[in-house]
Amino acid sequence: MTIAGSDPGGGAGLQSDIRTFAALGVYGYAVLTSVIAQSSLRVARVSPVAPDLVTAQIEVLVEEARPVAIKTGALASADNVRAFADAITSYKLPAPVVDPVMIASSGARLLERRAVKLLRDRLIPLARIVTPNASEAEALIGVKIRDQESVREAARKIVATGAHAVLIKGGHLRDRAHATDLFYDGRNFVELRGPRIAGGGAHGTGCVLSAAIAAYLARSDALEDAVRHAKTFISAALRASFKIGKSRALLDQFAPRR
Repeated sequence: MTIAGSDPGGGAGLQSDIRTFAALGVYGYAVLTSVIAQSSLRVARVSPVAPDLVTAQIEVLVEEARPVAIKTGALASADNVRAFADAITSYKLPAPVVDPVMIASSGARLLERRAVKLLRDRLIPLARIVTPNASEAEALIGVKIRDQESVREAARKIVATGAHAVLIKGGHLRDRAHATDLFYDGRNFVELRGPRIAGGGAHGTGCVLSAAIAAYLARSDALEDAVRHAKTFISAALRASFKIGKSRALLDQFAPRR
C-alpha cells in the first residue's frame, strides 16, 4: 500500500509507486493524500485530501485485504500525518517505509511546515525504515550534514526517535564519482556505494526507491536485503531513464536489472 500524493505526469508520487509495485511483481493499493498539479518540471498547486477521507480509504482497503507492506510519500498536511499515524495503531498495520517528502525537486513545498514536527514525533517512531535525503534528514533532526560523519550522526538521531532503521540517501551530497547511501539499523552502519550515473538525476527517484523497498519487504526480504535490492533496482531504472517532450528525465522501472 502506498499513502501518497498524485503526480499526473506519472514520474513520481502515487502513480509511480504503483508502477514500481507492478514491476516488482506485487499488487499495489493506493491511498490518495493530496491532489497535486505537477509535472516533472514544476508544481503548480497542492490540495490536501481531507484526513477523514484518508482514513476512509485505508479502512475500506483493510476490510478487503490487509497490506503486508506500506510506504508513505507526500502526506501534505499535519492532519494527514496524524490520521495515518492513528490508522497504523487502529488497524494494526505493518510498520511503514516512511519517505519524508517535504519539498519537491522544483522547490515547491509538499508538506506543511507545521507538519514536520508531527511527522518526527508521531510517524517516524512507528517506521520500519525512514528514507530521507540529506536536506530532509537535516530538517527532521537539526543536524547540519557536511560529510560522512555528520551523516552517521543524523542516522543515530533519527533511529533514536524510535524508527527501526534509516537510509539516508547520498545522491545530493558532494561526491562527483559516487552516490553513497547510509543504512543504519541501530546496531550497524552499512554504506551502499555505487557509481554516480551520468545525466543529472531524474524525477521521482526518492518515491521509486521507497516503493521498491516496500515491494521487496512484501516479497519477504529482510530489511537490509530489501534496501540493497531496491538500490540495484533504482540504479537500473536511472540508467534507462528517458524524456517525454520537455520533461526532466523519467525513470524506467521496467528496465532489465544487472
